[in-house]
Amino acid sequence: GGLRVGGTELLRQGERFGCFPMVPWCGRIRDGRFLDGARVRQMPLNAPPHAIHGTTRDGAWKVARVADGEAVITYDLVEPWPYAGRVTHVVALTPDSLSLTMSVETYEDSFPAQIGWHPWFNRNLGGEGAEDVRLDFSPAWQEQRGDDHLPTGNRIEPLPGPWDDCFGMPDGVDVTLTWPGQLELKVSSREEWVVVYDEQEAAVCVEPQTGPPNGLNTLPRLVTPLEPLEATTVWRWRRL
Repeated sequence: GGLRVGGTELLRQGERFGCFPMVPWCGRIRDGRFLDGARVRQMPLNAPPHAIHGTTRDGAWKVARVADGEAVITYDLVEPWPYAGRVTHVVALTPDSLSLTMSVETYEDSFPAQIGWHPWFNRNLGGEGAEDVRLDFSPAWQEQRGDDHLPTGNRIEPLPGPWDDCFGMPDGVDVTLTWPGQLELKVSSREEWVVVYDEQEAAVCVEPQTGPPNGLNTLPRLVTPLEPLEATTVWRWRRL
């Protein structure tokens, strides 16, 4: 996907870039396995030795509705995900904001799930004298990252970048990206988890999500027939 503001593309383009939904899990699942009660579920290892970013990134979504400034798309959860359900994604655009709302519902049994977004923001927007983007955020903690790129379970004081790390923001995700002299964009969400990745030369990622990587094992959120899982992120921008 793309997002143009005044003709300027903010997202890195390409098959694995743009901005994709992470669902029914975010980031990596350790060894691709998670527990459903006493039952072990195995997901394909699409980033060996782990499973990464859910099943919908490479799946076929259906367009449910398109109206002025809004689109609704859906995805039926199918194999390899072991539970029947549906994901609904509502995209709402105004001249100075983008709102993304995603929900997961079950058709039958309850199951653990996560929701998140993985935008790849261009590090530099181009133009004469253009400077690279600057990130500003104040997390309460950083999840200590192990050698396997998964949280160890320890919370530490936030460290300086570069990052491929998960941070806790209990008052809600609030991250500002500033391309000096060009544009300011704020990423917000009522969720308290955000992964920041800035180790790539061309782009940086700010990923609001409902739980940390490996969260199906460490912090599962249950989707039930009476209670779907829902999350929203809003991006607001202004010219500088």
